[in-house]
Amino acid sequence: MRGMRGLDPDLLDTVRRSVLAQSGPVTPARIAAAVQDSGRLLGTSGALAAVELITAELRGLGPLQPLANDPGVTDLFVNAPDEVWLDRGNGLERSSVSFPSEEAIRALAVRLVAAGGRRLDDSSPCVDVRLPGGYRVHAVLPPVSTSGTLLSVRIAREKTMSLDELEHTGCVLNDQRRVLEALVAQRRSFLVSGATGSGKTTLLSALLGLVPATDRIVLVEDAAELAPQHGHTVCLEARHSNVEGTGSVDLAHLVREALRMRPDWLVVGECRGAEVRELLSALNTGHSGAGTVHANSAGSVVARLAALGALAGLSAEATALQAASALDAVVHLERTNTGRRVASIAVVSHGPDGLRVEDGLVRRDAVANVSERGAGWDRLTALLGLGPTLESVP
Repeated sequence: MRGMRGLDPDLLDTVRRSVLAQSGPVTPARIAAAVQDSGRLLGTSGALAAVELITAELRGLGPLQPLANDPGVTDLFVNAPDEVWLDRGNGLERSSVSFPSEEAIRALAVRLVAAGGRRLDDSSPCVDVRLPGGYRVHAVLPPVSTSGTLLSVRIAREKTMSLDELEHTGCVLNDQRRVLEALVAQRRSFLVSGATGSGKTTLLSALLGLVPATDRIVLVEDAAELAPQHGHTVCLEARHSNVEGTGSVDLAHLVREALRMRPDWLVVGECRGAEVRELLSALNTGHSGAGTVHANSAGSVVARLAALGALAGLSAEATALQAASALDAVVHLERTNTGRRVASIAVVSHGPDGLRVEDGLVRRDAVANVSERGAGWDRLTALLGLGPTLESVP
């Protein structure tokens, strides 16, 4: 199926106007009735195909819906009418799906953003929204985008991968798994670092699924994506300002609210601003916690935290002291041509030069199924009491 090119644009426009002119939800029955009322002689198979295509255009992701229906697809990118890309976890692939025009991409982007309760137009050309069905949509209009409307869709699957599945796919090695399980069992606080699309949310969700059922997990996210398989989880989601520029609720405020909800585990889906101060403060007052952060390596988390602390008005020294006391470990992920991999598990400490994040267990290379000891090995095994169980690591 090549987008909407197999469908008469005039028929699509006629049905769209007919359906959207009526109040109430857009249902397949209403679309079928509008196709029939159009007076086109399509035949039974043609009418069914038209209803399917128009339903996807009006209710789902339009031409992208067949790609989103593939359970292996995690991301979709539209760069131009004939340039649609997808990610199944093994690098980007170009799709055969296409749009009839730039206007069709913009129409889809505007509709999706509107479905998320926000507005996409010249006054608001860059918008990020979360939609029912687990879709997170980001759209950019010209002239901010120099090549036309850009559309990015992140797909959150309902089923959260377990550590068993992550080990089976090679994302987590057996010795790494033992360390990760010990982090959760001993209520150690940690960050999951990596680049965009490296699997941070997937791994963190799997680890939170190991939290004892007697513990209460409070999630704080900009857009709800974490989905741990745990019986007592609640989520607070940030809210953007409305068209008048009021009504926003940021992550820092939500972290403070979460502390009033008696969390056993306080989790920030992504630390990228002043909320890092609130999280570190919370983890220094008896709470266990976790979060994700963008970084090039585990060691780079030091600079990343210093930058985020500066946004919150903290000095580099204050951030280092807070982080060294609040955090025990950093789990770093990498995205490779063969999939997503846990590259290292590092231990956090404070030394004469400030905050230190040292690799304790390191994957030998991006694709090898072998780990080796890093500079922080002794400190990591002492922290978790795992020395005897990991003696086979070279």
